[in-house]
Amino acid sequence: MRGEPSCPRCGGRVRAPGLFSDSWQCAVHGAVHPLQPVIPPSVEALSVVANRAKVPVWMPWPLPVGWLFTGVASAGDDRTGGRATVVACTGPGPLGGLGELLLVAEELGVGLGARFAGIDGPDPGAGLDVSGPPHAKVVADGRPTPLWHVKGAPEDRAVFAGEAGGLWLWAIVWPEQSGLLMYDELVLADLRDAGAEVELVPCGALSPRILGP
Repeated sequence: MRGEPSCPRCGGRVRAPGLFSDSWQCAVHGAVHPLQPVIPPSVEALSVVANRAKVPVWMPWPLPVGWLFTGVASAGDDRTGGRATVVACTGPGPLGGLGELLLVAEELGVGLGARFAGIDGPDPGAGLDVSGPPHAKVVADGRPTPLWHVKGAPEDRAVFAGEAGGLWLWAIVWPEQSGLLMYDELVLADLRDAGAEVELVPCGALSPRILGP
């Protein structure tokens, strides 16, 4: 695990604000909201991210049977707060084997979701065609939320994206066939509002997916 902030779009090193810039800088992507180091999954880790986040911290709640919370991270600093969050969950895939799900909430232009999706970012861009019916639906914070397939992602994963409350909502699932999970109309809770219920979240081992490509 990296012990210092990194670029949310490429994972590269970032330069802290200083004399010549009031923002974090990536040599490739310019001004960015820095991705903070990933810490092992725990109720305490969830609370830290939720308390500083300016965007939702989405988690399926209740979790699908046999699934565990396996990681959380955010992009932003103490000055800006979390402008993107990612939560990892791991459990039995719908067709057998191990399934992994990342849920990303972010402001436009942050690029964290595109990085995990394996596409050129920072946003879904031309890969998201909303002219047809949605490919999946979730209930996000009590609101029906349509999601569409994002084209151009690597074949090892299924990528869905949509908008919830004026922010990007990404769902990235490995392996690709575990994308069937998204057709069950998952109910997503914003853990910023979970209160004492967060203590009930079952934790597993850290997912390598949340460490990025």
